[in-house]
Amino acid sequence: MDTILTAKGLCKSYALNGVQNHVLSQVDVQIYEGDFTIIMGASGSGKSTLLYSLSGMDKATAGKVIYNGMDIVSLKEKELTKLRYADFGFVFQQMRLVSNLTLFENVAVSGYLNKSSSANEVNKRADMLLEQMGLAQIKQHLPSQSSGGEQQRCAIARAVINNPKLLFADEPTGALNRKNTLEVLDLLTQINKDGQSILMVTHDMKAALRATRLLYLADGNIIGDLSLAPYESENEKSREIQVNAWLSSMEW
Repeated sequence: MDTILTAKGLCKSYALNGVQNHVLSQVDVQIYEGDFTIIMGASGSGKSTLLYSLSGMDKATAGKVIYNGMDIVSLKEKELTKLRYADFGFVFQQMRLVSNLTLFENVAVSGYLNKSSSANEVNKRADMLLEQMGLAQIKQHLPSQSSGGEQQRCAIARAVINNPKLLFADEPTGALNRKNTLEVLDLLTQINKDGQSILMVTHDMKAALRATRLLYLADGNIIGDLSLAPYESENEKSREIQVNAWLSSMEW
C-alpha cells in the first residue's frame, strides 16, 4: 500500500502560564493511500492537535510531515494555502458554511478559488456532488434553511470539490443527532470505498467502526495501530466486539 503522508519526530508544545505543555511527543506515523484512518484517544490526548499538525493547519514545534516529497512543516503560509486548495480537503465539527451563500455556492466557491478548472467545470462537479450527497433538491437553500446533517453533507461536498488526495475530518459527527450521524458516516464510508483517502478524529464508537485503520493516541504519542477490513453493515456487531476489545486494551 502506498504511503500518502509521513510524520517523523513530530512534536507540538504550547506555553501556558509560562509552562511548556507538550501535546505531541516524537510522533512517527505513516498514512496510507485508500485507507479510512481514524485517530482515537482519551479527551485531551492531542487527537485534533495531531490532525491539524499533519494537515499543516497548525505548525508543529519540531519534526517533519512529508507529503509528495515536501516537508510541509517548512512551507510558508502561501505555499500551504495552495497545497490545501489543491491536495487536501477539510471537514470540521462545526460546518463553517458561509451563511449568506446557498449550499451550491458554498460547494462551488472552493472550486473557483482553486483556479485549476473552468467555472463551468466547477459548476458541473458541484451539481454532481450535491446529487451524490442527496442535496440536489435543496441546493438553492441557505445553510439556515437546512438541517445539521444536510449542512455537514454540504461541507463534505465542499471538501472534495477539488478531488483532494487526502480528506481530513475533525469530529465531523460531533454536533449531529443519531440519524444525521449515520447519514454522514454512510457517506464518508462510501466515498472511501470509491477511493477517497480519509484521516479522521473521533471519540464516537459508531464512527470508529467505519475505519479500515485505527490509531490510538496517549501521552502525546501513538501507542496502538489496528487494521480492519472495509466496513460492511451486516458485520457491524462482530466488528464492534473487536474494536471494543482493542480499545479496552488501550485503556480507553
